[in-house]
Amino acid sequence: MVFLVSDEVKRKNGGPSMVVTGYSSGMVECRWYDGYGVQREAFREEELIPGEKQAREERR
Repeated sequence: MVFLVSDEVKRKNGGPSMVVTGYSSGMVECRWYDGYGVQREAFREEELIPGEKQAREERR
């Protein structure tokens, strides 16, 4: 699945809702707020699924 910048995503194995901020070296760059500060990490596309907001919009 291709994610666009600003899409909400989650990791398949759970975790916080994140926002896609870009792509680099074939990885999807994401950011999220953990209650203390903004975190960022890059994930392989196949590790991610659409977040709840994206999934609801796709069902419409």
